[in-house]
Formats: sequence, structure tokens, C-alpha cells
Amino acid sequence: MTLNKWQRVEQINYSPDFLNLIRQGYVESVRIEHERIVGVFSEAGQKSRKPTDPTSFEVVYIQPMWDKDLQPLLQKHNVIVKGGKPDMWMPLLWNLLPFALLAAMIYFFFLRGMRSGGGLGTALSFGRSKHRVRAGKDTKITFADVAGIDEAKEEVAEVIEFLKNPKKFKKIGGRIPRGVLLVGPPGCGKTLLAKAIAGESDVPFFSISGSDFVEMFVGVGASRVRDLFRQAKENSPCIIFLDEIDAIGKKRGPGFVSGGHDEREQTLNAILVEMDGFETDDQVIVIAATNRADILDSALTRPGRFDRQVVVPLPDLKGRMSILRIHAQKVKCGPDVDWEKMARGTPMFSGAELEALINEAAIGASMQNKDYVEMADLEEARDKVRWGRAKRSRVVDEQDKRLAAYHEAGHALVQSLLKDADPLHKVSIIPRGQMGGATFALPEKDRMFYSRKYCRAQIQICFGGRIAEEMFCDDITSGAQADIKQATLLARA
Repeated sequence: MTLNKWQRVEQINYSPDFLNLIRQGYVESVRIEHERIVGVFSEAGQKSRKPTDPTSFEVVYIQPMWDKDLQPLLQKHNVIVKGGKPDMWMPLLWNLLPFALLAAMIYFFFLRGMRSGGGLGTALSFGRSKHRVRAGKDTKITFADVAGIDEAKEEVAEVIEFLKNPKKFKKIGGRIPRGVLLVGPPGCGKTLLAKAIAGESDVPFFSISGSDFVEMFVGVGASRVRDLFRQAKENSPCIIFLDEIDAIGKKRGPGFVSGGHDEREQTLNAILVEMDGFETDDQVIVIAATNRADILDSALTRPGRFDRQVVVPLPDLKGRMSILRIHAQKVKCGPDVDWEKMARGTPMFSGAELEALINEAAIGASMQNKDYVEMADLEEARDKVRWGRAKRSRVVDEQDKRLAAYHEAGHALVQSLLKDADPLHKVSIIPRGQMGGATFALPEKDRMFYSRKYCRAQIQICFGGRIAEEMFCDDITSGAQADIKQATLLARA
């Protein structure tokens, strides 16, 4: 029994239609294929139907083939049962499915990584270093672009001389420092100084962050360290710059520690071996930067590894003037700009904050359709960088505004009367950030140490606002909490 595509076939259900047709003797033969039953009506079945009805049928809903009642029922009513050609494709596909999934995973992890430039693929590139390489000639930053840290530049000048002329040192048995650790607050130019060293010495510059070594798999960080130093040795003389080395160079604790700490310790051990092991290259100089030198492992900072610790401090008055002038070369400035006054008004500003100040001033001048940056734009940008944007649209209650005015006037009055205090520069009651107002002084010089008279004057200035509230507002508020905190710190100094 073979059905062609032109033959009409009636679709019937397995139960109860198909089973009832068998019981009534209306089925002559059936062909059981893989999850499919087709059959031909008997003469009695055709007589019970219309002449125009199909002579064949197909069961549209198949009961599970392990239905034990079907075969006895067919035999009982003398129905001819024929077997179909076994379907070999479905079992074969089921057997090949795991291999197909495995091939898809291999394609996703390996071949896709190779097409994206990942070498042997993403899965095998875990142990490869994520460093960025910059040729010396491509590094356009030089010492002329670094200001405010003259002593630090002098410290690293010997490294540049060694990279340019190593025979000069080796001739008399000198050994250049194996590593240089740049220590200082954030934004003071540690990374910029490292780039300037590479630019001055005209050697390849390998840069990577300490967090790039840390992964969830133990041993990956150590493998990346070895890969980094291997490539550096192939391109020696060169410089390796490890930014934020405190991410992997923390002090190791006693005993066995598993998990992420164990991964960091293996990474640190790999760095220690590469910097002062049996196979070292004195033409590969490691420069690292951190603002937490106190938490670094002593084995990392000892002579032979990081021989020198170069402090990169906040710039002084002269340094701030130099930094402001360097960044001001990129913008148009008006004739009223006084860089000395601006440098005096930015104590404790880092190089990054001074760069942000110049950029904010340029943006502010552009928003006002000015042709150049004026001194007022620089002062507004300074206050914005230090305290935040002015909340000019904020609705302030008249009582709060009066309170803030008396509070800041108290600070300003005391500061103007004390001879040991810094000169008064600016008073504002416009809210900025979390501050309701501010009284700003203009220091005449940078102080390395605070004298007793200066501290007493600062304490008096801090309480000037609180006293003004009590005298003129008949009450005191929590607005002086920051002043009291600062005065307490000065009193304990």
C-alpha cells in the first residue's frame, strides 16, 4: 500500500475514530511507519461512506507506539498490517546532537576569538597579558608636558639616561634601579610621568593595570605576568608600567588563604620572580604607580626590585602656575587672566583637578558665547571643581537665606580681623553641592607646617559662623557641624 501525492486521504483521530473503524470491520489494511499510521478502508467501510469520500485515511494523532492493545485489536479483525521503511535519520540526528553542540561551543569560544584577533581564542587567551604597547616614537609626551613635580623628574632622569646609553653605566659596574615606584595622591601625574619617561627615552612602553591580572581562575594572573615580561624581553630595552599595583601587591598574610587572595599571591610571586629571579633582563625597567604604598608587600618594595620610591606630591604654588599655563595653551585666554592669583586660589589641587578647571572654564565661556576665557570663568570653574555646580534655581526659604548670610558673614568678619589668617577672597551664600554657602580665603603662600597662631586663627574663623547665628538669629542650627569638625581636627593637631 503506497500513497501518492495526488491521492486524497482522510484525516482521522486515533481515538475513538480509528479504533472504532477497526472494531466495525471498516479497515482493510494499515501501514505503521515511524510515528505515522496510514490505512485503506475495506469494502464494507467504503459502502458505509459516500462514493466521493477518500478510500484511504491517515491517523493525525498517534498514540504512543507501545500501546499494547493496538496489535491484538488489528489481528482480531483481520486487518493486514504492513511495516514501513524504518526512519534512520531521527536516531542518527539524536546521536549526533551532542557532537553538534560541542562543535558549536568550540566555534563560539575558539574560532570567534581567533577572528577577533585573540590568538588561540578567548578561552586560551586567559593567560595572555592584556597590556597595551606603545612605541617610543609614538609617545608624544615628554618632560616639557610634565610640570609641578620637578624633583620627581630629576629622580627618573637617570633611568632615561640608562635606556639611552647603558654602556656608560656598565663600564664602571653600575646597575640601574630595577624598578621605580611612583607614590602619591590620585591625579598628581604618576601615569603622565611614566609616559614622559618612555617618550624621552624613545623605547617601547608596555602599560597595564594591576586589576587586569586578577581573574576568577587561579593561576591566570601569574600566567599573564610571565607573558608580559616575555614580550618585554623580546622588545628590550623597554619600560613596563604597572598602574595601581596595590591591586595585586598587597601584603601577604600568614597561613594558607584560598580563593581570590591565593590568586593575588600567585600573581605577586610571579612579579617578584620576574623582577629579581635567575632570568632577569636589566634592560627591562618596571615602573609602578600607587597611592597606597603603605599596604604593599615588603618583598616587592625592597632594593633589587623597586629600588627607588619616587614621591609625586601635590603641586606647590609654583607648580600649580606651571600646570595651569601648560593646560591653558589649548584654550584662548583673555588679558585679565592672572595665573598667579589663580594658583594661590587653588591650594591642595592636583594636576588632574587643575586640568579639569581649565576645561570647565572653557566650557563655561563657550556656553556664554564668549570669544575667550576670562578670569571670572576660571573662578567659577574652580568653585565648580571644588564644591560642585551652583544651585541657582534652587528655591531657598528667606529664613534659611538670612541664616546663611549671617553665618558666612561671621566667618568673613573674623577672617578679615585676624592678622594670622589668610586674606579674605570671596564670600557666597549660593548653595553648591551639599554646602549652603562658603567663605573663601586666598593664601599668600603654601604652608608645609601650621603654626600655633595660624591654627588658633583658623579655629576662631570656624566658630565665627556659629557665634553669628547665636547673636543675630536667636538660635543655632546644624549648619555649623562641618566647622566644628574642622576646628576639632585643628585643635588635636
